[in-house]
Amino acid sequence: MSDEFFKEIVDSIVNLEEEKALEYANRAIKEKMNLLDVIERGFAAGIRKVGELWEEGDFFLPELMRGSQIMQNCLDLLIPHLQKGTEKISLGIVVIATIEGDIHSIGKTIVATILRAYGFEVHDLGADVPAEKIVEEAIEKEADIIGVSALLTTTMIGQKRIIELLKEKNLTNKFKVIFGGAPVTKAWVKDCNADGFAENAIEAVRLVKSLLHK
Repeated sequence: MSDEFFKEIVDSIVNLEEEKALEYANRAIKEKMNLLDVIERGFAAGIRKVGELWEEGDFFLPELMRGSQIMQNCLDLLIPHLQKGTEKISLGIVVIATIEGDIHSIGKTIVATILRAYGFEVHDLGADVPAEKIVEEAIEKEADIIGVSALLTTTMIGQKRIIELLKEKNLTNKFKVIFGGAPVTKAWVKDCNADGFAENAIEAVRLVKSLLHK
């Protein structure tokens, strides 16, 4: 796989060219490419670019929704083949959400999709979700992992609130809590006493697997 192939996938998503995007997905399957790389460096990178254009005002909601639908259609093609190629793992339950005050959901949705592809049971609560609601759902679903995304520095405090709520309820040892989002750092994770963070979907899968196997 060349960087040019990934760029072509990104361009097809950004230009909202569904036919081309689906062709690239089928080519990746036919040529037995590393589908995780294709998803992360191609389709996920493309939809992140669409999200950036929307935030900058160059794209509007219809373009954002169209780009998301094209990416999802491509993932629907790729994921069954990704599942065939992955090793058998012990299933775990993941509750994932973007924290209250933050409406960004693209990255979190990609992570949830890839985790499902690996066989995890994922409950995606969406975006702008209060910390209390996330903890309640984790308790109800008997989750192993709580994943909390924050794309704004102003909403990161909500991630810390998750840890505080678990302490208040004496549930610190019941769940592993992981963070995601552009402003998240190792220092922030350590300060919050969380269990780790991932910069992309591939790292998120590795992190969840490692935490569940400890």
